[in-house]
Amino acid sequence: MKDNFRRARRILRESNATKNVIAVNGCGYGRTSKPERDEYVKLCGQRFWEFISGEEDLYTKIIEPLGYKAKEKNEEFNDSYVQMINNFTVEFSNEFCINGIVDWEKLVKFNSGKENPRKKNTGVKS
Repeated sequence: MKDNFRRARRILRESNATKNVIAVNGCGYGRTSKPERDEYVKLCGQRFWEFISGEEDLYTKIIEPLGYKAKEKNEEFNDSYVQMINNFTVEFSNEFCINGIVDWEKLVKFNSGKENPRKKNTGVKS
């Protein structure tokens, strides 16, 4: 990040830009007691949201819509998660169970045997 800030400053200087540019490291949450750093300004939480919007209380206004989005995404994630667990369970059962009982020998051979079970030796060279 610091290298990018230096590079941007150098490019602006070489292009004879007349504007004073300040590098800002923004963080959407938290706070810092010392925003002024050596080569940039670090703005966190309320200071960051106010800087980008001009609104002092934007950081509290965005929470409710973010909460709705998070809930939506959580539900999507949970649906995908349950589907994946079900798929893994079916695959595991088909591969390593006999009548619902784990075939431990087959599982241990799959996990720890000398031969890679995914690359069966077919006698054909590739």
